Amino acid sequence: MSCSLLEFCRLQELKTVRDYLFLSQKPEPAEEKSPTENELSWDSSDWEATWDGGENKEEGASPATTVEEETTGQNAPWLQDCVVSLSPCADLLVVAREQKAVFLSAKWRTDDSGREEMTLAVSWTGTLSTDEGECVSSSICIPLASQKRSSTGRPDWTCVVVGFTSGYVRFYTENGVLLLAQLLHEDPVLRLKCRTYEIPRHPGVPEQHEELSILYPAALVTIDGFSLFQSLRACRNQVARATAAGSDVIQPPPLAYKKWGLQDMDTIVDHSSVGVMTLCVFDQMKNASILGGFNASVKGSPPAMSRYVTVGGGPYTGFFYAVEGSSQPLLSHVALAVASKLTSALFSAASGWLGWNKHKNEEEAVQKQRPKVEPVTPLGIRFGLPDSRRHGESICLSPCNTLAGVTDDFGRVTLLDLARGIAIRMWKGYRDAQLGWLQVPEERGDREFSPSASLPRRHALFLVIYAPRRGILEVWGMQQGPRVGAFTVGKHCRLLYAGYRLMGVNSVTSKGWQLHTQQVCLLDPTTGALRTVNIPFHLALSDKKSERAKDMHLIKRLTTLLRSRGVEPDILEREAKSVLLDIKHPAIKKQALESLLSNRNAPVSCLTGVTAALHETLKQQDPEEVDEALLQFCSSQLKLIQLYTDIQELHAGAEREASSDNQDSLEGIEDELSRVGPTLQRYAQLTARPSVSFAQDSPDSPLPAQAFLSQMECTDDGGLRVTRGSDTEWNHLGSFMFWGCLCGTSSPHQVCDTLQQAGISPQQLLSLLMSVWLQREKEVLQKPEEAVRNLHTLLIALSNMEGAVEESWDPQSVSPWWQQVRCTCIQSHNAAAALLAAFVAHRAAKASTMSRADSKLQSEWEAVSLELEQWVVCVRQLEDVLVLQTLLLVPPPPGAAGGAAAQCSIKTLLEGGTGGIADSVSKWVFRHNLAPERLKEILQKREDKEADDQPEQRAGGGGGEKEKEEEEKESPEVSDRTAELLVAVCQRFPHSLSPDLLFAHCCWEYVVQWNKDPEEGRYFWLAVEHLKLVSSPYIQLGISAMMWSTFIVKRFSATAFLAEKVGKAPKDRLCRRDVGMGDKAVTSFLGCCVELLQILMEVTAVLVKNPSHLSFIDYNADSAVEDVAPPELPVEESWSGAEGPASLAELALEQRGVHFPLVQHHCLLASLLHAAMTFSLKVKPLSLFDSKGKNAFFRDLTTIQLMPSGDMDPGLVSMRQEFLLRVLTGWVQALADPPGSAPGSTSPPLPSSGGPKADWWPSLCLELGSLLQVNPDILRRHIVCELYNQGLDLRAEEVMLEVEDKDVLGSQLLVLTGQRLSYSLLHSQSQTQAAMELLARLPPTLCTWLKAMDPSELRCPLLPLPQTSRLVGRLIEILPENHAQYSLALHLLEAVDALTTED
Repeated sequence: MSCSLLEFCRLQELKTVRDYLFLSQKPEPAEEKSPTENELSWDSSDWEATWDGGENKEEGASPATTVEEETTGQNAPWLQDCVVSLSPCADLLVVAREQKAVFLSAKWRTDDSGREEMTLAVSWTGTLSTDEGECVSSSICIPLASQKRSSTGRPDWTCVVVGFTSGYVRFYTENGVLLLAQLLHEDPVLRLKCRTYEIPRHPGVPEQHEELSILYPAALVTIDGFSLFQSLRACRNQVARATAAGSDVIQPPPLAYKKWGLQDMDTIVDHSSVGVMTLCVFDQMKNASILGGFNASVKGSPPAMSRYVTVGGGPYTGFFYAVEGSSQPLLSHVALAVASKLTSALFSAASGWLGWNKHKNEEEAVQKQRPKVEPVTPLGIRFGLPDSRRHGESICLSPCNTLAGVTDDFGRVTLLDLARGIAIRMWKGYRDAQLGWLQVPEERGDREFSPSASLPRRHALFLVIYAPRRGILEVWGMQQGPRVGAFTVGKHCRLLYAGYRLMGVNSVTSKGWQLHTQQVCLLDPTTGALRTVNIPFHLALSDKKSERAKDMHLIKRLTTLLRSRGVEPDILEREAKSVLLDIKHPAIKKQALESLLSNRNAPVSCLTGVTAALHETLKQQDPEEVDEALLQFCSSQLKLIQLYTDIQELHAGAEREASSDNQDSLEGIEDELSRVGPTLQRYAQLTARPSVSFAQDSPDSPLPAQAFLSQMECTDDGGLRVTRGSDTEWNHLGSFMFWGCLCGTSSPHQVCDTLQQAGISPQQLLSLLMSVWLQREKEVLQKPEEAVRNLHTLLIALSNMEGAVEESWDPQSVSPWWQQVRCTCIQSHNAAAALLAAFVAHRAAKASTMSRADSKLQSEWEAVSLELEQWVVCVRQLEDVLVLQTLLLVPPPPGAAGGAAAQCSIKTLLEGGTGGIADSVSKWVFRHNLAPERLKEILQKREDKEADDQPEQRAGGGGGEKEKEEEEKESPEVSDRTAELLVAVCQRFPHSLSPDLLFAHCCWEYVVQWNKDPEEGRYFWLAVEHLKLVSSPYIQLGISAMMWSTFIVKRFSATAFLAEKVGKAPKDRLCRRDVGMGDKAVTSFLGCCVELLQILMEVTAVLVKNPSHLSFIDYNADSAVEDVAPPELPVEESWSGAEGPASLAELALEQRGVHFPLVQHHCLLASLLHAAMTFSLKVKPLSLFDSKGKNAFFRDLTTIQLMPSGDMDPGLVSMRQEFLLRVLTGWVQALADPPGSAPGSTSPPLPSSGGPKADWWPSLCLELGSLLQVNPDILRRHIVCELYNQGLDLRAEEVMLEVEDKDVLGSQLLVLTGQRLSYSLLHSQSQTQAAMELLARLPPTLCTWLKAMDPSELRCPLLPLPQTSRLVGRLIEILPENHAQYSLALHLLEAVDALTTED
């Protein structure tokens, strides 16, 4: 409630502005700085104290500092050398110096804390001057009002008006576009000022016209605001049209203006246009007699006069009056300007044609282009304030046009009364002061207590003085008021006071507008902050008129007292009492009492004493003078403090009585507790982990009285209402009221009676009780039987309160009271506490229903109640949720994916739809990294358990131990207890967690997680493995199709296009860039794609009874299923109310069937890509297909596409054959490679793929060959040759049995045998004499043939001779006797046999 400085905006890029404006002075920073230092050297102690002294000394010692150092040190004075003007809407700031200017526009940005804040950022920089040698001397920003009907007072745009030393005045848009330029007088422009429309506050005040006034050293030019507004709008529209059309801008006509020659004053430096005034008759006659003498004539009606006040020297202040209508607007030079332009244009054109006397003509044209300046209309001074030695520096007009502040060179600030023309106040010691005015309207609240409530709102006027030499900003009340505020600010700030608002507003358009304008702004160049002064209205009131100032002083005193720590309670009570009783204003008295009651340092005794004393004082006063609201507030707070004290005492002293209260009977609840006991124990163990929390947030910490009072409020009918704040505060309040009763240390009946007498509604008490019960679940589960008994007692006590269970309640309908308990349990994530509460509430509701049914029916029949049916369903659901939540809380084993355990409640499960439960369990499976086969085992165990009868379970104990051992052996990370828990959950949800649904959700969860992190190829593989375990072909088909279209096809197509682009298996960097994963991950991804498409084909084949043509992946689906019916998706009876998104299974069943040939087509491409990536082969995969095949790729699998058919182009077939042969070569090489050197072996291959050494690669190539129209016999022969080449003779013999064209194979193997023998005889390092002799005995043809062989083609030349002998034997077998090389084979056999016998 006092003066304050509020930052509302911040300037960005201040260094950029400074560097741009002072660019030319960078080489001589010392010269720029030295006068400033000298000027400030007289008093720099407090300035140096603000900054680090060491830094200043260094800068003083080294004058040649750089600009960067200056911006952090003594850079502030630079702004004093600039012309600065701010729009009154604070959305545009202009900083100009010499010829340059920077425009900063408002922008909104979000700071680090997330709050929106306004900043001014550089929007335009440039040079404004056009004539040589002219500089900017003054500028103002005028916001122009919008003409749209929907406008609410924001400006349409802002015009920047700039005056130059040449006498020109130019008008610009916010983007620096020149709209209009006019030379009004051939002297420097000293000041630009603007006056805009103000709504008259009183009926007698004349409306003031808008105008722009321009001051020259001996002349004053005024331009009418209305005509200026229209001209500027027209110019802006014309410039916009010309820019859009790309044409030249037409020069607008000059403005109409009045020009006065101010006479009889030596120097003028500033002015104010006060506006039009009309004299009263007496003043008119007085002036006529003084000016005209005894015989002066007086007009019938007083003339309207424009009043101008100037400051300067000789006299110090001058008053000028111009009678309206005495000077016509100067328009004669308009024609001259147009004529001179035409003349100069014609003349320059003619000289250009003739080509002579060019320079002379240009000079003359320039002279002619300078417009003619109109002569001034003389205006004599009416009177002034003569002071020969004093020179005025600036004048600042008040918003009400009655006062003005004037600064002078003696360091004084003078307050002028403009109506009387006299100085009425003077302040000393304000050298270089900057002035501004603030007009503050009266607050709405003050009007109600004011004696002048029926009159218009009052306005207080304050003068703001900024003294830069002292670095202080002061606020003074007008006219003779005290200083009401002072702020220490920087010494280099600028006080920006516009003194006008929006131009273009009148009495009609301003109705209903809220003009968002800042009156006074302080710009601090060191921080870039723009701050405004906030002054409360009451500071303008003297102590004689209002006691509010004294009251505010007292409330400040109380605030200081409450903030100070360590004050004795009795001193605090005494001081607070005296302050509260001294305050007169009821609103402030209430504010002081509220601050006392909300203070945490004040003890309860102090609160009671002070409030009671105030209450007594108010009661003793005259009832008509007492503020009723304050009296009611005191009595209600006393009542609340008493209730707080009573509850505290009940909990403190009720231990002896507590034992006699807990004798309520709870029939049958022990059986229910024993039934869910094991699950509760397991749940308690899992939730009892240590966690970090703040001590003040603990529910065990005592509740302060202030927190209690802040949450309670009195109602009009005398009752109490609890106001709900944060959950922590709500639970804290509930613990304060009920936790003692739940622990058995307090009497529940006494507490409930006290709360009922206080008038709190039973519904709110029930809400508090339930919240504390659910929140403190861990403590409840330590002694569940005792806690349940106490809860039952409390629930019965609350139910018996008046207004709890309605008297008119029919047991056949649902009771709102018990429905509230049920809703709380349904929404709670604390499953165990909610279940216990439901047990208790079910018993209590049953007892209540019975008693009502007995009283109504008086019969022996048991009443069937809808209420009890709902409780049965709720208890059943909560038991399900407890088992499910216990499973979800099981921590994952070390090294698993981890993550926070999911929280579930009945509400979240119902809102999650029918698939919500399976979704929760699938996330748990992912977190625990449970293998698909392991999950299948557990689910199989569940089915076995369901099949077993109850008596047989005991006999099967030994088998369970065996199973347990197997589990620990196979999967040690999943304990037997966890498996049992999962089985228990599946038994409670037999439909929602049927194996197919669970596997489908696990598949989807894994593929979603893989999509988040594609580098984890294992996730995709596990998704496919889960998918294989789904038994329903319909669900399998739907999930596969959804996976393909949602996650796979985009990355698959990216891989294909990338491989096509680079023409080989892409490297890691390219894979990461285009596909989003590394090359190893891409390889495993493609392998999984093949499996996924294979599943799609298998399922489609099953559903259309069409056996699959591709069977090269190990796949366990039973393809002999016939007439498979779509599965039904039943839901458990107690969970049939699920509402939410469609389940995954429902979406899967809605999927359309896929087009088998298109899937096969994609599977073919995936297999080729997988092979290329596995063996790092060069291939353009899409080029292996014709145009039809290429077009069919990556289309929706459900559509029928035009597929390749008929014989392929031989060139294409040969490319395919070459690729498949390279794949087979790569496989054979991989077989022979030692472990760790095979391509792709740096990361272990997934179990499904087996990597490059997998045995299924040859069969895959053969099946691909049949689909790609490649002769499979060529591939088999190639495999045989490659295997022999690699030295794997036994494998080669197995494949050789399948080769059909034995003749060609024999020829190929003959060459291979010759290479082996050639190596042994001719190229081996250890040539024996026997070998040489053998070579000499060989037939010449064989010898020559062997020498022609090239053994370097063999990858494994050094082989045992028996192997080669066996190969030759095979050769003889497969070559027919009439073969051309049969004899050569016989010679080879002899040679090998001879070598073998010699060895």
